[in-house]
Amino acid sequence: MTRAYSLICATLITLCSSGAIAGAAQKTLDIYFIDVEGGAATLIVAPTGESLLIDTGFPGDRDAGRIFHVAREVAGLTQIDHCVITHWHRDHVGGVAPLAKLIPIIHFYDHGLPAVIASDMQVENIEAYKLTTQGKSLTLEPGNELRLQKRRKAAPINIRVIAAGGRVSGEESAQPQIRPCGENFQSVAEDTSDNVNSVGVLVTFGRFKFFDGGDLTWNIENRLACPKNIVGPVDVYQVDHHGVDSSNNPTLLRMLDPRVAIINSGPRKGAEVGTYAALRKLAGIEAIYQLHRNLRTTDKENTMAGYIANEEEVCQGNFLKLAVEADGKSYSVSIPARQVVRRYQTREVKARRS
Repeated sequence: MTRAYSLICATLITLCSSGAIAGAAQKTLDIYFIDVEGGAATLIVAPTGESLLIDTGFPGDRDAGRIFHVAREVAGLTQIDHCVITHWHRDHVGGVAPLAKLIPIIHFYDHGLPAVIASDMQVENIEAYKLTTQGKSLTLEPGNELRLQKRRKAAPINIRVIAAGGRVSGEESAQPQIRPCGENFQSVAEDTSDNVNSVGVLVTFGRFKFFDGGDLTWNIENRLACPKNIVGPVDVYQVDHHGVDSSNNPTLLRMLDPRVAIINSGPRKGAEVGTYAALRKLAGIEAIYQLHRNLRTTDKENTMAGYIANEEEVCQGNFLKLAVEADGKSYSVSIPARQVVRRYQTREVKARRS
């Protein structure tokens, strides 16, 4: 497949390969938030066993090994069917090459290879990605939809690209980042890093909705919420950019109004004070989870101990698991290593019962 062909013409892409061990397909939609110490690696496994990995952590053996452990030994996968790289920072793309040596990765997606290697990228990571994908990655654009295989009697799974390449759904071309909108509009300086180009996706499974915005930053987040709420309310929010305060615009947070927030932080990266405070103020928030305690702040500026997967800087790399029931009406969040499980109702179901 040539690079030119990788520009997706249709808005619908059907994902149809599956690397689950025979007989191991589960009834739930499972999402694993893998600890890559302040990077990102989110593994989605459909009830059919078809899998989608969003980001691959840092370069080296540690993160690739942790992803492989969850994929192979926990989720029972023999391959990763689809891999989305949200953007070209080393804590998101760095693990591709070492991971591909441990487990086959069949299809790759990104927001487009950079024409010029910017100062916030590393040429060795881009070259390793090119070599691993053999030039066969697909470029995602806002409005593209990816559908994982549906299991009989289970809700359909739809993955819609909300943002990519500096654009959000409904925009014909890149818009100015700083675009006043909303009663309490606050802008920050224009982001010139690749964070602004992050792929952001909305995963829908029946009534359940999950948003992962990669490392989207403040001004483009405002465009997701104003003048139109593009994403809509969600059940679970993977907090943008590891929970740093240069992201997580309160305007977007209010529009998402998540019931559960999950911060893929490291011990000294992310889960920052402003973001945590903004999440706690949300009217509908029921729980905030962190992959790591923020060791730079106080206990009061972190979530409760029972909602933190890793308390110490030197840790075992405990992961978080989200499991959505086949009907999409309820879900659980667990920290398996700590034997912690909490259950939640999908927001639409809860609203109807209130």
